[in-house]
Parts: sequence; C-alpha cells; structure tokens
Amino acid sequence: MTGHTDNQIVISAPVDLTWELTNDLERWPQLFSEYASVEVLERDGDRVTFRLTMHPDENGKVWSWVSEREADRTSLTVEARRVETGPFEHMSIRWEYEKVPGGTSMRWIQDFAMKPTAPVDDAGMTEHINRNSRIQMELIRAKVEQHAKETGRAAPAAMPR
Repeated sequence: MTGHTDNQIVISAPVDLTWELTNDLERWPQLFSEYASVEVLERDGDRVTFRLTMHPDENGKVWSWVSEREADRTSLTVEARRVETGPFEHMSIRWEYEKVPGGTSMRWIQDFAMKPTAPVDDAGMTEHINRNSRIQMELIRAKVEQHAKETGRAAPAAMPR
C-alpha cells in the first residue's frame, strides 16, 4: 500500500501573487505554522534544493530534511520530492495553481510510502497529512489574502451563479 492525498483550496488573490508568495521558500516560516526555518542549499534555474526544519513536536523532537523542488511558471505547477526521506520510503508532492473565478485554486497532491520502521503506517500518515494540509492551506489562504488586501492586489470578486 502507498499513501496518497489530494487537497485543494481557493485563495481570493490573483494567481501571480499566490504563486509569488507560496514559491518564495524563504517566506515559508511565515506562511506555514510548522516550519521553523528554510535553508536554501542550491539553486539551479527553477530547481531548488533546500533544508526544512520544523518546530519541535509534542515530544520536543525537531524534524529536518532536505527536499528538492522544480517550479514551472508556464504550467503553474511545482514538482517536489524529499531527498532525505527520513521515515518515508519516498515522498513527492505536486503543487498545482489555477486561475478560478474569485482568485486562485491551489492544490497539493502527495504520494508517499512509509518505511516499515516508521512510527506510523501509510494509512496513519495519510490521515495526518490530510488533517495538516487543510490547516496549513487555511493559514496560507489567510496570509496571502491579507497581503493581497494590504498591497491592493485583491482578486476580482467571483461572478454570481
């Protein structure tokens, strides 16, 4: 068995602004509540290798790993994967953005498998990622929408149906 999640949210901000803010890795500790720091290790065009470090968990453990992501502005997609997999056999995430009435749809599709020695199995991690993705997406939506409002870059209102 492998894990798979698919979460989506609509952000009331233009796609250009949403793309710009959510792909600014150095901004992630301000966008996500779970990340303490991001260290960019290498940039090669649209490909970035970076270390993410989380805030300590409820047991005081600090999780950190290296990931790689490649952004494609033309297709409004990002492909990412963990380089240091930790408890995962593999972990990849695809970010998709789409201009929609009233703003931008942002979607995260994650595929992974847990190692047999991991503290949680695929089903448990699927549940955790789904729960946490919704929390993080709500935080990101609020922050991007606030930034859009403060900078006068709000998305046009959706047309009534």
